[in-house]
Amino acid sequence: MQVKHLLLIAILALTAACSSKEVVDENLSEVELYQQAQTDLDNHSYTSATSKLKALESRYPFGRYADQAQLELIYANYKNAEPEAAKSAAERFIRLHPQHPNVDYAYYLKGLTSFDQDVGLLARFLPLDMTKRDPGAARDSYNEFAQLTSRFPNSRYAPDAKQRMIYLRNLLASYEIHVADYYLTRQAYVAAANRGRYVVENFQETPSVGDGLAVMTEAYQRLHLDELAATSLETLKLNYPNHPSLVDGQFVPRVAEADNRSWLSKATLGLIESRPPLPPGETRANQDIMKQYQDAKDAIPAELKSKNGNSDAIEEENHEAEGNNSDRSWFSYMTLGVFD
Repeated sequence: MQVKHLLLIAILALTAACSSKEVVDENLSEVELYQQAQTDLDNHSYTSATSKLKALESRYPFGRYADQAQLELIYANYKNAEPEAAKSAAERFIRLHPQHPNVDYAYYLKGLTSFDQDVGLLARFLPLDMTKRDPGAARDSYNEFAQLTSRFPNSRYAPDAKQRMIYLRNLLASYEIHVADYYLTRQAYVAAANRGRYVVENFQETPSVGDGLAVMTEAYQRLHLDELAATSLETLKLNYPNHPSLVDGQFVPRVAEADNRSWLSKATLGLIESRPPLPPGETRANQDIMKQYQDAKDAIPAELKSKNGNSDAIEEENHEAEGNNSDRSWFSYMTLGVFD
């Protein structure tokens, strides 16, 4: 069934693209233009209505239907799936008529256009998760509805705008949790903790707050920040005792701890380790510098080493120097000790 719908959409899109632009009769009066535009809107002929409303506005800019034509042009563009044209028309009306008695309708349609912008033709027939998509349009819609409710709290469109704002707020919070989960899988634990804290601080009373606390707990545990992890876990248990990450009162991480072994070590089940684990405080860079130094020392020809009769004493001094330099940093080795 979905395939048939998609084929029908493709045929309609090609037909609309190939159709010629409608020419509006120049002899029509203002009243006739407005009446024909109203008839087109009633018949859902939004492309034809848009042409007539634009002609009405350009031919009779100071007529009695000019303001109404600008408002209905916003609606016609919105219904014709032209979001950018609809928002442009709404912004123009708000700029030209800030004190108009129906300016709240322009604010409402502007927010509604952004609200439906992500729900395209494909999204209506395919099972897409809106919380995983770019939230740009949802954020714009939330801000535009917020302008409407703050400037016109008694508008008849305010109740619907507030309900949509609740939905959008939940959607934006869920998106932040998806981003935090991605950071957890990439071992970016600081970024994950910051995203979780952002949800907890800025999206209170949304279902994602519990997920944000779970992300914080998991990220802090990976970072071995035990005090912060314990605080987040206690808050999670207190406020969301039935959260999926809590099993019999114990926290279960949603993302398994990453395996940082080499592919050779994984393939041989740990029998062959490519490089031994680092001791505490040691770095790969420091090991590489020490190896280069030892290789250069071993490459010295034997005849150069035996020229000095006190070679044993020099060797002993070198061993003492190595012992004294065991605590030097890799930066000290690179600069030959100039900046010690």
